[in-house]
Amino acid sequence: MRLATSEEMAALDRRAADEFGISTLMLMEAAGRQVASAAGRMVDRGSGRPSTRVFVIAGRGNNGGDGLVAARVLAAAGCRVTVILVAREADVAGDAAVNLAAARRAGIEISPLDSTGVPGLRGAMTGADLVIDGLFGTGFHGPVVGVAAKAIEAMNTCGRPVLAIDIPSGVHGDDGAVDGAAVRADATVTMGLPKVGMILPPGAEHAGRIWVADVGHPQRLIDGAGIRTSLVTRAMVDAVIPARRMDVHKGDFGRVLVVAGAVGYAGAAVLCSLGALRAGAGLVTVGVPAAVYPIVAPSVVEAMPMPLADHEGALAEAAADQIRDLASAADVVACGPGLSRLPGPSAVVRGLVAECATPMVLDADALNVLAGATEALRAARAPIVITPHPGEMARLLGVKVEEVQRRRLRTARTAAERFRVVVVLKGARTVIADPEGEAFVVPTGNPGMATGGMGDVLTGVIAGLIGQRLSPLTAAWAAAYLHGLAGDLAATARGPAGFLAREVADHLPAALRAVRVGSVDEVATRLA
Repeated sequence: MRLATSEEMAALDRRAADEFGISTLMLMEAAGRQVASAAGRMVDRGSGRPSTRVFVIAGRGNNGGDGLVAARVLAAAGCRVTVILVAREADVAGDAAVNLAAARRAGIEISPLDSTGVPGLRGAMTGADLVIDGLFGTGFHGPVVGVAAKAIEAMNTCGRPVLAIDIPSGVHGDDGAVDGAAVRADATVTMGLPKVGMILPPGAEHAGRIWVADVGHPQRLIDGAGIRTSLVTRAMVDAVIPARRMDVHKGDFGRVLVVAGAVGYAGAAVLCSLGALRAGAGLVTVGVPAAVYPIVAPSVVEAMPMPLADHEGALAEAAADQIRDLASAADVVACGPGLSRLPGPSAVVRGLVAECATPMVLDADALNVLAGATEALRAARAPIVITPHPGEMARLLGVKVEEVQRRRLRTARTAAERFRVVVVLKGARTVIADPEGEAFVVPTGNPGMATGGMGDVLTGVIAGLIGQRLSPLTAAWAAAYLHGLAGDLAATARGPAGFLAREVADHLPAALRAVRVGSVDEVATRLA
């Protein structure tokens, strides 16, 4: 499912008019009717009131126009509707003005809101069955101030269900940023396509349940719009996970080499190996420093642990030749978890990136080695996937962590283009990007996964899928989805916090089954 920016949606609306004769007024009418339909799903018709009471908070732009159409449709269905216009009527123009006049002709109560009316707004809304947020749309930027900020505060504190139109007011449509006041909606009905800002945090925390409404954009218009950001869905993952014939053998599902671990970090090698095995890899070899071999070997009996030359409990530079031989027989190499930053592992990583012709997944200490020497990524012989968390990404790019987090999608694209690798920027709503500008946002996962070892498992899952002949980009977004879904299943089984990375790995087969049979609750739901 494609995710649109505000500019991309505006371009779709223009092309709908220019190429298909679908005017913006027609789109507004369709949008408002979809809002009314969503409102009907949300109201409590068993409240005992003689009719449903709805407040529509409308701004002066097209978002307010959508709300005015919804008000007219709901009033015609017997609802008692009040429109609070957070603007001067003289400032309402274009299609919104057309629908303001139509709402007046329909006899709907319309009350312009100024500073004198703000104190009583929250109290008035407490008597509503539903509040509809039609204040600002996807084109909004900058902090909300003045009366509009007070209106948002009233919506957030009135204690009634809130339905946002297109995107919660105050959330930036392109990146999910929130600068000051923003509506916290129970649900959002968004037009045509979901918007990037309602999927990425912090905007995602404001959107509630998301319904995607068809307002009449022809599918071939959407398909040809060149939108290059996608929300990963169950169906997408199901389509790329290979089916298994009856006559398969372990060699058909990839040979994965894991290079990981050091004294104090042996668990990273174990978890990475488990991720690959639980993702369905046929054969997994685990290359570890000899000092931790006695710990790793009995912990991953289904894999093939190999002791490598070591020094001071970490890989020695002399291990490079052993690793090179192992990599030549593998389909993919996962390198980095728990290696440490000692000179030996650093030399091994630099040599592997420079010389290895086998696809690689680089994580953790492999990325720390390359911080300040990222030209090695561009010069690599093999396709590479990197899996940084925000701190590692900040070091790779030479920026602050706050900048990475504020512009996660842009940051992932920048790194992918600059380093010529597939980037998996981990965190809430993991972002995957490739060097050509294609990007994916993963909706699965939960806060309980913010604990040690989760990234090691993900590295193994990506490698396991590459070993099963998925391209590095496809393996990255499919693995991130499955890893997050396994975390969601672990949270359901164990509770919202305290479950372990190993348990997430153990839930990967169930995640694969859920994807195959369709028992996944998607973030964005098509509005009928």
